[in-house]
Amino acid sequence: MPSVMLSAVLEEEPDLYEAFPPHVDPSGITILTDSPPGKKAPLKNFEEIQPLIQQGRKRELKLIIRENSWPINSPVRASLWPALCRQHQHGKSMLDGFYWDMVTQVFGTVELPDKPIMLPPFVEATHCLGYHLTRKGRAVADRVVSVLGYACPDITYSPSLYPITAALLHFMPEEECYHCMASLVASKEKMFITQTKLLNEVTWKTVMQIAKKHAKSAAQHLSRLSGAIGPERIYADWQWWILAALPFPHLVRVLDCFFHEGIKVFYRVALAILILFHKHTTNQNSEWYAEATKNGVDHAIDKFCRNMPVSPTKLLRTAFTIRALSSQYISRVFIKTEMTLKSKQVITGSRLVRSRSSDNLPTSQSQVNIQMMSHTLTIRERMSEETCKQMGSHSPGPRALSMGVYPIQSIKSQILDQSELFTLWSWLPVRITMYQPVLLYTTEEHGCSLTTFYVRVEHHEPTLLMIKTCNNEVFGAYCSTRWFERNQKDERGNRQAYFGTGETFLFSLQPTRAKYPWVGCLEDNQEDKTPHANSLFMAADNTMITIGGGYVPLHRMLCVCGSRNEPVLSMCLSRTTLTGRLTELVRFAGTAKRYGWTRT
Repeated sequence: MPSVMLSAVLEEEPDLYEAFPPHVDPSGITILTDSPPGKKAPLKNFEEIQPLIQQGRKRELKLIIRENSWPINSPVRASLWPALCRQHQHGKSMLDGFYWDMVTQVFGTVELPDKPIMLPPFVEATHCLGYHLTRKGRAVADRVVSVLGYACPDITYSPSLYPITAALLHFMPEEECYHCMASLVASKEKMFITQTKLLNEVTWKTVMQIAKKHAKSAAQHLSRLSGAIGPERIYADWQWWILAALPFPHLVRVLDCFFHEGIKVFYRVALAILILFHKHTTNQNSEWYAEATKNGVDHAIDKFCRNMPVSPTKLLRTAFTIRALSSQYISRVFIKTEMTLKSKQVITGSRLVRSRSSDNLPTSQSQVNIQMMSHTLTIRERMSEETCKQMGSHSPGPRALSMGVYPIQSIKSQILDQSELFTLWSWLPVRITMYQPVLLYTTEEHGCSLTTFYVRVEHHEPTLLMIKTCNNEVFGAYCSTRWFERNQKDERGNRQAYFGTGETFLFSLQPTRAKYPWVGCLEDNQEDKTPHANSLFMAADNTMITIGGGYVPLHRMLCVCGSRNEPVLSMCLSRTTLTGRLTELVRFAGTAKRYGWTRT
């Protein structure tokens, strides 16, 4: 046992590992006790905690979980963890047998396959931490994650999903683990698991921002030690300090609090690790300082966490005694960071910040397949089988043709005919063309109230707005961001004026057909040369919606307002301009709903 764990006591009772299921190998698990028996009050059992959960006494429950350092082999977690996760489920609870029905649907049998299970594309090999699961246990974890990926198609990148699944399986059976993960993924009130690359980036930048304010000395120390690589690269691995490097007993105690309080527990623990690392590397003669200077601070932090010199209780105490770090402050930093990333015009080179809908499909071979199929939406919709064969095996065949055309043929629009729909679909982002369009709002059925418009559409993204005037002019907009963003506030409490991303565009179909993209999309455009007025995408309030920069009267909706030859469209609809015109707005089934995940 490492010297840093001298305070730990390894118990020898024969029933030491009864708390673990059969798919866990307990031989490598170290049982720690933080203090001699009798020094502290007896640990709570689940029967004492359950009434607090049932009565919704969250603050009392939070304090009890923080203060009770249950040993890793305590049977309390088999009941506590599922109960904590059930608090966050959205909608009706799953029926008994639902998970096994899903397993049968995905794999054809409930028996574990002999061959390795292919994991969803949002899981990378480096994410697959099995901890102390046996070979069978890892196969069970693979199956839970695969079924979860099937049930939640909105997940596109989630580094923490597999490790948390594996950790849950140490204390519960497979079906219970799935129900817990489904509740955490679908939670609306609190965030537990990031599900896109954008939000994953937001989390580490949030940690970096709050560290600069609430662990200032530690953050400055880290910046000095990071040298040429910069602190950003160090913070980008923040989740792995906890999920991969911490000793398993420490991780389990962190998860006790995490399953109740959400991702803010991870933020606090990350700051606690930085504070403790700073404390142990201040002396230039320390082994950790030597490790940082020799092999880099990233390796030093990883090694420091693996040999954590404090007990789980001391680690959590350090995390929860950071002053003035409120949940509201963390939320403000998170939202501000998210909006900054979404509004950024360029990340590197010509790559634009993508909207959340960009993350709905992986940018891998499946994206290439969709690209191939989407070509059938325009010039190749009548392509013969012989022509497909002539173009080679990588060209879309008749089956790809039918898959690509299906969404358009199913649209029942009173504004656009089939020819106009094909033109419009050729302008959409490739990944969106394969989704089924769903009509959310039409003035003929739902009236001309802007309030009704918001109620029906504000939580969906992306959306397509189509308008037909009394003079039979047809125009509209592809809106990359949900309209609910109009209610978001900045750190001063003021509503943000504009939101959205550069993927937003406007179009005209009658009397002329034209697409008006953001000028920043042009290859020769540079971020610093794009006027601010040309970088305003969407705005809305209780009286109007605006797409583009500046107000343009409805009868002059299509106008060029860029200083160069690039067309920049600006339009504004008010309560009065909706009256007397036919307006339709559709969403795309399978794309993101910001406040949760849906399966359509």
